[in-house]
Amino acid sequence: MRIAVMGSGGVGGYFGGRLAASGQEVTFVARGVHLDGIRQRGLAITSALGDATIRPAKATDDPARIGPVDLVIFAVKLYDSERAAGAIRPLVGPGTGVVTLQNGVDSTDVLARVHGAEHVIGGVANIAAVITEPGVIRHTGTMARVVFGELDGRRSDRVAALAEALRAAGVDHRLSDDIQRDIWDKMVLLSAFSGLTALMRLPIGPIREEPETRAMYREGLAEALAVARAKGISLPDDLTEQKLAQTDALPYQMKSSMLEDLERGRRLELPWLSGAIVRMGQELGIATPIHGFVTTALKLHVTGAG
Repeated sequence: MRIAVMGSGGVGGYFGGRLAASGQEVTFVARGVHLDGIRQRGLAITSALGDATIRPAKATDDPARIGPVDLVIFAVKLYDSERAAGAIRPLVGPGTGVVTLQNGVDSTDVLARVHGAEHVIGGVANIAAVITEPGVIRHTGTMARVVFGELDGRRSDRVAALAEALRAAGVDHRLSDDIQRDIWDKMVLLSAFSGLTALMRLPIGPIREEPETRAMYREGLAEALAVARAKGISLPDDLTEQKLAQTDALPYQMKSSMLEDLERGRRLELPWLSGAIVRMGQELGIATPIHGFVTTALKLHVTGAG
């Protein structure tokens, strides 16, 4: 497959790197010193699942230099979605699939508006990975899974081809017949996890062990679930408890990417996570006091340190 990775940070760099290491033709769209590092030294992945180095690695800051591809992995930060969706137009030919591995629940709508729903493949990335230095992706833990599927749930040739490519690359994956349900399943956990770890400037371990902060976290999960179900998403009644149990199994020192961004003075995805739960809750008449507090408390940090 000819694959372009739009957004070659922790998520795009890791999964695109695994595909490239297995022999797929992958070009990374990056910028700044990260692009320079990939061009000069290749793309390196450090992981408990096995290290990998793609050298030389194809990389550019201009999608027009790549041209139409079979698949675009769309993994930019949520605040870059609109700009990046327009920037990938040169990559999208008549049969191109664009799979989004972003956080939040809005990315399929953004891509469908720009490129048409027929090009969009919904996706969920379950991984903790960051750029540690230009051209180097560090994967923490052993969770590295992709869930993806056509928006209408059908098993198309292109999702079958992606599944085969991921299998050959040794990447854990699952084809979904209801990708919006899977996107919201992640959103319930991520909105609370990112919001509370960033709010408290702590990894998840201390938060889940202190009874009062654990209760706050649980309520954040419950608020997101209530919003999802009000929107007609078919999530189970006991999902809050499922996500609490999943949280208990996470490494004690695990941080959200939003906390990592906050610590580095970067822009935050807050408006598309806790902020989105608040916005949709207001539209649907669902109270979201935990996410409302998180959104207000972190509001002055949303644009980063400049």
